[in-house]
Amino acid sequence: MILDEIVADKREQLFRDKQKTDLTVMRTLAEEKLREEAAKKEKIRSFYQNLAKDGLSIIGEFKNASPSLGKIESRITLEERMEDYTASVDAVSCLTEEKHFLGNTDYFRKVRNLTPLPMLRKDFMIEEYQFYEAKAIDADAVLLIAAILDDKEMYDFYQLAKELKLDVLVETHDEWEMERALKLDADIIGINNRNLKDFTISLERTKTLSKMVPKDKLLIAESGIVRDDDVAYLADCGVSGFLIGRAFMEHENPKALAAHWKQVYKEAAK
Repeated sequence: MILDEIVADKREQLFRDKQKTDLTVMRTLAEEKLREEAAKKEKIRSFYQNLAKDGLSIIGEFKNASPSLGKIESRITLEERMEDYTASVDAVSCLTEEKHFLGNTDYFRKVRNLTPLPMLRKDFMIEEYQFYEAKAIDADAVLLIAAILDDKEMYDFYQLAKELKLDVLVETHDEWEMERALKLDADIIGINNRNLKDFTISLERTKTLSKMVPKDKLLIAESGIVRDDDVAYLADCGVSGFLIGRAFMEHENPKALAAHWKQVYKEAAK
């Protein structure tokens, strides 16, 4: 399965990363970032708060490739895209997985320097090292994928993220994973409409799983949002926000598309 291959490759990448910067050093860098934040008088960016508002919240994603799409050729520059995102979406997701999504932490830092919006480090998080690294590169949130973690790992990583003042998007794609996310009492729950085992997409997944989610949770629909009909369909499912990658990456004017879809959502949610 492609998911198993990605996780195996991630373990190899982490081994190489730790040869360059070991766990002790990375933890120290994260702790320094925490102290810097505590010393600042201004409010720290909040991924959760930016999404917790009336109407549709959008997480605009940056990715250079994916196993399902291959290499993605953007129609605008990174700087132009960031200007559009800053003016139209509520948070940013940036891939840092190297082999399959052609991302890295340097790219994350580059994006971080181009926007005041809170940023999600999107990766396959399987070791504590990555959470310290996320803090060190100035992420505001991290992704936990239930499909690749057992209950203890999910709990321990969730607690570690909170200790590091990182919000957490817990990603699910079936009933069992949703039950585990709810047991974790996660604030932000994602439903991935893409099956991570075979990469097929079905918006029915959000419709089914959304019924399990309490109203006080932020519910984010991920993947497969490419048309107005998709937006209207998901609005009817009661989701709080969308994580949108492909549609924005392939569009020459993501700012206009985000504004249009927020209006489509508003009309459908009446």
